[in-house]
Amino acid sequence: MKIVFMGTPDFAVASLSALVEAGFEVAGVVTAADKPAGRGQMLQESAVKQYAVAKGITVLQPLKLKDPIFIEELRNLGADLQVVVAFRMLPEMVWDMPSKGTINLHASLLPQYRGAAPINHVIINGEKESGATTFFLKHEIDTGDVIFSEKVSIADDETAGELHDKLMHLGAGLLVKTVTAIESGDYKEQPQPESEELKHAPKIFKDDCAIDWNQPAQVVFNRIRGLSPYPTAFTKLNDKTLKIFKAELEDKEPGIAAGGFLTDGKTFLKFATKDGFIKLIDIQYEGKRRMSVEEFLRGVRL
Repeated sequence: MKIVFMGTPDFAVASLSALVEAGFEVAGVVTAADKPAGRGQMLQESAVKQYAVAKGITVLQPLKLKDPIFIEELRNLGADLQVVVAFRMLPEMVWDMPSKGTINLHASLLPQYRGAAPINHVIINGEKESGATTFFLKHEIDTGDVIFSEKVSIADDETAGELHDKLMHLGAGLLVKTVTAIESGDYKEQPQPESEELKHAPKIFKDDCAIDWNQPAQVVFNRIRGLSPYPTAFTKLNDKTLKIFKAELEDKEPGIAAGGFLTDGKTFLKFATKDGFIKLIDIQYEGKRRMSVEEFLRGVRL
């Protein structure tokens, strides 16, 4: 069974590597075009491309997925099955091409948290569990019939970065299980139930990262966890942006208004919320590198 793999970031590399190590024939990969990055604006290859090149796997990098040249190149790879992990929305002429269809690995327990940022949103919403789901693609995003899913628990102080790594490895194993089942024909598809109570996971923008200190402490804490390490929750301090990667909850002292802060100038800095404090642990001040609060306080006067 020939497979074409579609993906771009590190999250997808774990799945691609797992398929290769399991002995499946990956005829080619489709990934994002090289992009300029850094101060020198040097072209940077996606993580998936770097892995594929190292393994001698054919790489396609279309700018447009409906480009006739790309469609012909893709068809020539002769895939029986296409596998999508952290890529982009596919046109029907692409996902309907293989005889066995196209499957996707999604980092949530579908139908909950359909969308571009499920890992961030489950933590922002204070969920206690998440997971990974494999399903067949169809027209509406993340709505295809489920093949397999697997749950993981979320710790009270777990960040999006930590959950990302957990689901990256869980998802790779789940994908191998799924492809194995498809190859043997030993699986059952389950339609996703529809409900008005479904939670969604839309793309996160900069405005979503600004902290509102008038909210309850637990809500602020969950937002910080859910946006760490990227794209990162932030506030303003001395008219400069202060990114917060890690924090702790503390009880609020009387007389401190939401948005105010307390510090001893040496060891701690904490902001007041509606009903508690957020004690900062790991931060990055505008124009500075990421550092601990203790390091930060040694170099700035508040």
